[in-house]
Amino acid sequence: MTYVGIIGGSGLYSIMETRKTMDIDTPYGKPSAPLEIGEINGVEVAFLPRHGKKHTIPPHMVNYKANIFALQKAGVQRIIGLNAVGSLKEEYKPGDIVIPDQFIDFTKRRDLTYYNGPDVYHISMADPFCSDISAKAYEAGKKLSFPVHKNGAYICIEGPRFSTRAESKMFRNFADIIGMTLVPEINLAAELSMCYGMLATVTDYDAWKDEAVEASDVMQIMKESEEKVSKMLYNLVPEINGQRNCKCSLRLENAKA
Repeated sequence: MTYVGIIGGSGLYSIMETRKTMDIDTPYGKPSAPLEIGEINGVEVAFLPRHGKKHTIPPHMVNYKANIFALQKAGVQRIIGLNAVGSLKEEYKPGDIVIPDQFIDFTKRRDLTYYNGPDVYHISMADPFCSDISAKAYEAGKKLSFPVHKNGAYICIEGPRFSTRAESKMFRNFADIIGMTLVPEINLAAELSMCYGMLATVTDYDAWKDEAVEASDVMQIMKESEEKVSKMLYNLVPEINGQRNCKCSLRLENAKA
């Protein structure tokens, strides 16, 4: 059984040797790509490129429900999301890694839940990220002496466009980082009682500073940060491969309407 799942970009291939692929069908259609099963530091993992193997799926068109369902079907109980984010705070610099602990949903038209009836669940998301993954991710970054931030609120926008300057200045009042892919990925994982943690790479300062965000700049910083993220994952994955002692598996308790 594959226990740890990673959702992210192609940089993971530098530390994971793929042994096989799993082409999984789900009630919600196909995931972004077949799952790639391999090992990181002796631990079997399932890797899923969120935007497809060639980055052909924009954030608002990702089949999040199929992605999360496919990972669970493969035996994944803990997910690490790898994300590129903009910074809304001066101290969160491009190249830094953020381990967010909160999020704000500013998306507009995404399918947010598996429970569209007749079963209805209202799950608690007061503490949305897995505390165990987050704590161990921060420890992994600090041991490597990387610029890592323990907390942060992630505001998720619809995309695929970047913020206007007015929007960016508004978002600064409520969040620390901004991105386009956390929601509903984290919601759906919670509804399936899975753990979800994140390594968010800061790529830019959004639009609140003088320079506007360009996609080419984002991709360049992500490329430069691949080694940091890979080294953190190499140390983190074995630490979260044991018995779950967090409360993530209890998300559905007392949640049925």
